Amino acid sequence: MIAAAVLAALATACVLAAEALIRARWTWHAPRTAILLWQSVGVTWGLATTGALLAYALEPYGRGVVHGLAGVLTTFSYGVHDLRDLVRLTALVAGLALLALLVALPLTAGAQTLRARRRHRELLSLIARDEPAVPGVRVVDFPGAAAYCLPGLRSEVVISNGTLSLLSPDELHAVLAHESAHVRERHDLVLLPFAALRRALPWSRLIRDAQASVELLIEMAADDRARRQCSPRRLATALLRFGTATATLPTPDGALGTLGGTPAGPARMPGRPKSTAGANVMARVNRLVRPEATIPAPHRFLILTGSVVLTASALLLWLIPG
Repeated sequence: MIAAAVLAALATACVLAAEALIRARWTWHAPRTAILLWQSVGVTWGLATTGALLAYALEPYGRGVVHGLAGVLTTFSYGVHDLRDLVRLTALVAGLALLALLVALPLTAGAQTLRARRRHRELLSLIARDEPAVPGVRVVDFPGAAAYCLPGLRSEVVISNGTLSLLSPDELHAVLAHESAHVRERHDLVLLPFAALRRALPWSRLIRDAQASVELLIEMAADDRARRQCSPRRLATALLRFGTATATLPTPDGALGTLGGTPAGPARMPGRPKSTAGANVMARVNRLVRPEATIPAPHRFLILTGSVVLTASALLLWLIPG
């Protein structure tokens, strides 16, 4: 019972931590560290929530969650003699169902994303062309602004000829550096579980805000990597040009765009007002033109250590009897 109570408290703490991270602004000064913390909170919440249900249900075995599940699977017996046993059985079914859901959602979303990318690559093979002025980049004939990447083993960066007309050479170089950062750091994999949860639970304000927060941090992390190769001001002016362009091409499903976008296509999800997208662009522009000091390395180390301890504690509680 102690393990179940501690796991329930840990799950509650993760929800409170997520609320705090959504409101926090220190995360903008260390986006990569904040992304890792978000991942830790998400994984820990899943382990703690399912673990609390299963630990309570399997308490009669006195062997912890992992060994208790093994006992149920090997004996195929779970006696129901009174109301308490019925509640435990309900907790067992709920815990197993939630665990299966949390595993299936990213896998299903990943498969859908791969199919969407494959279809889009087939489309690009028909409509996109190579441009000598931007080697290694695919160009589509569209008068509006568009710049996005298709991550994967055969990653591609795609822009429109409207982008070529809209941006100066330095601004274009900055945008391409930003998209290359998405590809190198595999930000699509970071965003996938958050986008999957959002599609499964579109009514959840917490999940919606968490996904939006992580998406903004991903863009800031890509900006930080891009600024190593280009002028931050050129990237900022490129973002402003994209944000004020009269015509833009929506980021395809499975792609990551310059102004944001996740593998599950949140730019077209409900509850994402244009004012929020504009505020995110301005937050990124302000970071680029008025950079502030990053969080000191010792503080980042403490945050990362806390993230590891947080997740490890949930895993350990799956093994502790009682």
